[in-house]
Amino acid sequence: MNRKKKLTQIHKKRVKAVAAKNSGKKKSGYVSKAERAKLEAAAKAEALEHTESE
Repeated sequence: MNRKKKLTQIHKKRVKAVAAKNSGKKKSGYVSKAERAKLEAAAKAEALEHTESE
């Protein structure tokens, strides 16, 4: 690999890393199975209350 190609590869890699770091997260954080169950139960309870109040 010649010197110029190697330098351009390194530069592109660094630019890509900085862009990825500054772009923000696309995925939400990890939610445990217990936490998902709590959220689901709360959503069901809310839906049940909503249907009963109508």
